[in-house]
Amino acid sequence: MATVSNPVFYAVIIGTEILNGRREDRHFDFLKKELSKRGWRFKASFLIEDDPSLIESIYTTIAEDENGVMFSFGGIGATPDDYTRAVAAKVFGDGKLYEHPKAKELILKRFGDSAYPHRINMAKLPKGAELLHNPINLVPGFYLQKRYFFVPGFPEMAHPMIIEALNLFYPKAKEKPRYTICVEASENDLMDLMQQIPKEVEFSSLPAVREGRYFDVISIAGEEAKKWIEFFIGEIEKRGYKYKWGEAC
Repeated sequence: MATVSNPVFYAVIIGTEILNGRREDRHFDFLKKELSKRGWRFKASFLIEDDPSLIESIYTTIAEDENGVMFSFGGIGATPDDYTRAVAAKVFGDGKLYEHPKAKELILKRFGDSAYPHRINMAKLPKGAELLHNPINLVPGFYLQKRYFFVPGFPEMAHPMIIEALNLFYPKAKEKPRYTICVEASENDLMDLMQQIPKEVEFSSLPAVREGRYFDVISIAGEEAKKWIEFFIGEIEKRGYKYKWGEAC
């Protein structure tokens, strides 16, 4: 069961090495596909450097969204440039890190005595943290409030954790009707009609040009989608614009 009534999803991808070209991002496309399969909406994705002030700012913005669900990639290790655990504690907790008994057990199981003095610090998590299974080396990811999820930067570790989290808490969105038409008109021609659709109705307009002719793909979804697509069609028929169902123009 989803723990947020109408969740929208954020990705925070932390990695200076991605921004400077040393590594390629593999998280955005993966998460986009997993959300799409379940019918969820991706609201925003942030690709940022390992900067604690910037991480805090973005986490705070997401925390202010009452429907926000976040997947944060990277920075949960024990090296000096791993800030995620501390920043998560500051934004989503009481500002402190606590040794998580099960995380400690897993780290010791994997590394034994070599877990000390540094690796064991990965067991220090924000208050109330629960664990995500790491199939590669047992060092867990974690989540808070069943809506803020923190995983490593390594895709092989992170992606199974994301699937685990989605399967547990956000397996499938409630299906909602969607109607899409392709209109032989420009966005400018239809602007006054678009402005009449209420802000709470899910609406999109995607322009296209084919052999010098302008088209606009109008898509409306939600409980009132049928009402508003019928309104749109009625108005464009009055104006003599041609249209057909679907996105293909």
